[in-house]
Amino acid sequence: MKDLIEVLARSLVDDPDAVEVREIEGEKALIVELKVASADMGKVIGKQGKIAKAIRTLARARGNKIGRKVIVEIES
Repeated sequence: MKDLIEVLARSLVDDPDAVEVREIEGEKALIVELKVASADMGKVIGKQGKIAKAIRTLARARGNKIGRKVIVEIES
């Protein structure tokens, strides 16, 4: 899951070296924290949150394949 989110985020931002992805195993869900440079937050979120929603949808679909609930948190 970490690799998927990292590839997507690095392709969107101007500073791909600032992208950090961390997975946290919870009891009920897998939490993926995506951290990008503050200048790139708008590119990751997108207009009206459409890109962030698309990233979360892809992560959720991948999670369904492995039988886990996935939550993506975006931070700067």
